[in-house]
Amino acid sequence: MSIARFAFPTAIQFGPGARREAAPLLTAAGVRRPLLVVDRGLAALPPTAELEAALRTAGLVLARFDGVQGNPGARQVAAGVAAFHAHQADGIVGFGGGAALDVAKAIALMAVHPGTILEYAWDHPAVRPVQHPLPYWLALPTTSGTGSEVGRSAVISDEATHVKKIIFSPALLARVVLADPELTLGLPAGVTAATGMDALTHNVESYLSPAYHPLCDGIALEGARIAARSLPLAVRNGADLAARSELMMASLMGGIAFQKDLGAVHSCAHALSAVADLHHGLANGIMIDWVMRFNLDANPVKLAELARVCGAGTTGEDFVAWLTALKAQIGLPARLSAAGVKAEMIPELVQIAWADPCHRTNPKPCTRADFTALFQAAW
Repeated sequence: MSIARFAFPTAIQFGPGARREAAPLLTAAGVRRPLLVVDRGLAALPPTAELEAALRTAGLVLARFDGVQGNPGARQVAAGVAAFHAHQADGIVGFGGGAALDVAKAIALMAVHPGTILEYAWDHPAVRPVQHPLPYWLALPTTSGTGSEVGRSAVISDEATHVKKIIFSPALLARVVLADPELTLGLPAGVTAATGMDALTHNVESYLSPAYHPLCDGIALEGARIAARSLPLAVRNGADLAARSELMMASLMGGIAFQKDLGAVHSCAHALSAVADLHHGLANGIMIDWVMRFNLDANPVKLAELARVCGAGTTGEDFVAWLTALKAQIGLPARLSAAGVKAEMIPELVQIAWADPCHRTNPKPCTRADFTALFQAAW
């Protein structure tokens, strides 16, 4: 498979070996002192050493910030900004899953803006404007799930409340995305399953959003079809490059499509990450069939179309049944209790899910009572 080059709107180089374009791109952009932003677990593994060696061989003066772990918080961003300035960096390479890429975006923003990162969250009462050009930054995803590499937002947690805050601006888009499926080869089956369900959920919820955006509808529907086909294969065989490539493409497509907004699955997942520290993709994977069952009477035509493209059947009921079977097939828990969520957490989960903006574009309006029923059913 050769490297494909396209833009939508971010410039994307997609295919095995795309990671090797990092040094030439940085050099051509005039970057001399990049900061590599990488999550702590990945920092100790061979792909990071390979990337660092390639950048240094090209004559770049490199520093590494590897303080990203778990759900990224404001303190991680502040530490990364300090590392950027200490190195006198002039560019950023984001390398890792959604957390590392979100932190890379936030560092790029705060390297040239005053205040703290949470003051740029869309719902801050005195939200600061994004008004300065950001440093050149490259995105190299190593998982197929969040689509953060093509996203124009960063999700950063408020450590005081554990609530996820969304910083949104087209200025956050990477200059170039190097989407190399070889970087996902050998990912453990559990990580592949959880991140892959995140990608599928982005496409499904974007397609069902009542917002008007036919371009995203087309992308989301095709992204769901590709994810449905490739996810079980990638989980079953970590070395299946064709399946890994398709799943990475589905993740990219989901990241592009959800500018149309998401739905109640994500409101539930954001609450589960905040209260129970659940991995975001795992939370989406557990909740998706419960929320889709709730949505059945809201848009039966679109749910039937999702069933058709995913090979699930011809009705919304078929789609929900397929989602439940898919979870079992790829090893995700059917219920929250199996993932360590406690019943006494439900009131706080409801409070945070209700405050989360994603459910505002759910195809069926959600009340607090609906969230209580959803969490109780899923538990």
